[in-house]
Amino acid sequence: MTLPPTATLIVIDMQQAVDLPYWGPRCNPGAEMVVARLLAAWRARGLPVIHVRHDSVEPQSGYRPDRPSHAFKPEAMPLPGEAVIAKSTNSAFIGTDLERRLRDAKAAPVVFAGVATSNSVEATVRMAGNLGFHAWIVADGCFTFDKTLLDGRVIPAADVHALSLANLSGEYARVVNSAELLQAVSAG
Repeated sequence: MTLPPTATLIVIDMQQAVDLPYWGPRCNPGAEMVVARLLAAWRARGLPVIHVRHDSVEPQSGYRPDRPSHAFKPEAMPLPGEAVIAKSTNSAFIGTDLERRLRDAKAAPVVFAGVATSNSVEATVRMAGNLGFHAWIVADGCFTFDKTLLDGRVIPAADVHALSLANLSGEYARVVNSAELLQAVSAG
């Protein structure tokens, strides 16, 4: 695997709101450190980074801009000069200039990490694939939460995560792990 200088890392919704207890149990507790390593590697090589920030309009959401939990997590804090895209829906392409930015930069591949695999990550990656971008999703750089079905059964977060990755694999995106991706970044 090789990465061209147009390989763009997009980190989705890595904000302190994901630590609020109302989300319930999550999978992949090491995802933030994976994202931190990805950011460090991208920055060291001077590759483009885009941060997506969720600005919720829902009254009870921890992602509301007027809440302390709206802030980025320390491991995923944008540096000066790095693009920050604000969104208020589950897809980072809706109501934003993300598509234009990626097209103008001839971004390829577009590499996604963040939260939640089964929500904003999946919605954004699906749309990236539908728009014709060469999308990659970092399996260990994402996480999600337990999901309660309409009949009351609870699906463990690890299963929800695995299903989302399976949904995206092939038609919408290439599923990769951080080890192979970091090796490709360092190989330059």
